[in-house]
Amino acid sequence: MKQDLDDLMQADNVDALLVMGAGFHNPYMVYLTGGAHLTQAMVLKKKGEAPVLFHESMERGEAQKTGLRTVNLSAYPVNELARETGGDYLKASALRLEKVLRDQNLTEGRVALFGNQDAGIATSIVAEMRSRLPGLEFFGSARGGILMRAMASKDEQELARIRKVGESTARVVSNTANFLSSCRSRQDVLVDHNDHPVTIGQVKKKINLWLMEEGLENPEGTIFAIGRDAALPHSSGNDQDVLRLGKTIVFDIFPCEAGGGYFHDFTRTWSLGYATDEAQALYVQVRDVFERVVHSMMVDTPFSAYQKMVCEWFEELGHPSVMSDPATENGYVHGLGHGVGLHVHELPFYAQSQGDENMLRPGCVIAVEPGLYYPNREMGVRLENTYWIDAAGKFNAFVDYPLDFVLPVKKS
Repeated sequence: MKQDLDDLMQADNVDALLVMGAGFHNPYMVYLTGGAHLTQAMVLKKKGEAPVLFHESMERGEAQKTGLRTVNLSAYPVNELARETGGDYLKASALRLEKVLRDQNLTEGRVALFGNQDAGIATSIVAEMRSRLPGLEFFGSARGGILMRAMASKDEQELARIRKVGESTARVVSNTANFLSSCRSRQDVLVDHNDHPVTIGQVKKKINLWLMEEGLENPEGTIFAIGRDAALPHSSGNDQDVLRLGKTIVFDIFPCEAGGGYFHDFTRTWSLGYATDEAQALYVQVRDVFERVVHSMMVDTPFSAYQKMVCEWFEELGHPSVMSDPATENGYVHGLGHGVGLHVHELPFYAQSQGDENMLRPGCVIAVEPGLYYPNREMGVRLENTYWIDAAGKFNAFVDYPLDFVLPVKKS
């Protein structure tokens, strides 16, 4: 949580955090500001001090909404600074940053950099800063470093926001299921009320509309894939594919609050009208493993332990897994899950790690998503819910949505 930042900075010998970029679709900036509509800003968090938000003059109203101490960058006019750098605006931006840091009494120490910025601009500014303020060490961190570790534990406000996204997501999924069931079949092809074949692209357009009506967006897309594509875990589906009865459909939806806020991750697998015996058997196995692993999870244990458990269970059922063959393209081909928050994938991860960052702790939010995939048999099955761990160590699903496999379809 945010109150852990100073302890994390102390442990990593970090003197300051500097987050740059927009206040939306920029997870670390959203984390510290709450998601204010800022097109370009900086947040400086010195160890032992409250964060300071530096904003452009036109956005002073939005900046004030954050509740942070604010500094208007009109005090550092970049056009005037460009005169000092011979019209070089990159150097002027570095000079502006230098003046900001000097005014904040930050000229020595280690500064961790975060945020979404143009790579070329950010690299040039940092290179210039190293000569202007040689006493500062600027560095980045894999997987978000200190801020990602703080974000792994959610407070009640964050949990409420994720819960709201989850409830809206469930309504969109329900709308999708109702639409499909309202259609008719003709020669095992789903057709709409105009007797036209229903396509993946048509369904996705409806999903996008329903998400918008719920105040959500899906910046990373939606997976709605049928047949062989359903057996390729991250295939988003082919917009031209028609929906056929008896084929597995993997529907993986991971929207977030408008503006790039908190995510929710959710997957169901459906078969329209009926399921083949082979697909039904695969589904029963995935559902059994899904329910067993969720009921097995305990706090203060590593997420990786459950990945191993799921691999062993699927292998006992006769399926290949990444435990025995990391390159397998059949069977269980991916990890069990991941943390969810301002990133759709964040700590804790299922992978083993040196420290305890991937331990399951109270306050963690995780997605659990086992699956089985057989491209040559044109079948894939995945189930996923997002859970939060409460103070008592209980794992709670954000939404309660049916795990039904077969969706009824009217016949012509």
